[in-house]
Amino acid sequence: MKLAIMQPYFFPYIGYWQLISAVDTFVIYDDVNFIKQGWINRNNIIGNDSDQLISLQLIGASSFKLINSVMVGNKSPKILKTIEQTYKKSPYFEEVFPLIQEVLQNKEENLAQFLTLSIKKICAYLDIKTNILVSSELQKNNDLKGQSKILNICDVLHAKQYINAIGGQELYQKETFSQQNIELLFIKNKAIDYQQFQSPFRPNLSIIDVLMFNDKEQVKRYLIEFELI
Repeated sequence: MKLAIMQPYFFPYIGYWQLISAVDTFVIYDDVNFIKQGWINRNNIIGNDSDQLISLQLIGASSFKLINSVMVGNKSPKILKTIEQTYKKSPYFEEVFPLIQEVLQNKEENLAQFLTLSIKKICAYLDIKTNILVSSELQKNNDLKGQSKILNICDVLHAKQYINAIGGQELYQKETFSQQNIELLFIKNKAIDYQQFQSPFRPNLSIIDVLMFNDKEQVKRYLIEFELI
């Protein structure tokens, strides 16, 4: 079984969805510390001259709290208005904007649960069939940290292959995983380029941008634009 584990992010970039689609089971890592100024509650969309940041309002956010203990504030009106104004002339606005509305108007107030629902909705839209679990619901050893905790989750779920984002090369060692009979691989995203209005292409924006400028079948083709190393 192929497994990946990642914190939940707010409308993450295409690489996140490539990772989900590359595995059999994807675990949303909700019982680790919230990262301030990270991508858990914010992301970039296209702007006039530069990237434009959209941020989910939070209540009680702190790097001393777990992601699943943070609450969402008033999440919908301002972000929706910004997205609508930015993308209303994009080719797939009429198809995609209702999906974004459905995500942002969800009544869930817990940040981790809200993000989990949003990830599942976009997976459903893109026909991603990966099994999605939540780490806080797993029977595991919560006293462990870092690589040891990841290995414990792999053991609990009987994973034979663990795939991580390329940035994890400094955190995880293939030899250590191999000792547990688990193959460790890293996903390396290939360059993706598409037309964004008349602007020079700006990569690695939120999945919102990808969906607004590409039809669903093209986005699904982007999902396999990676290699495992």
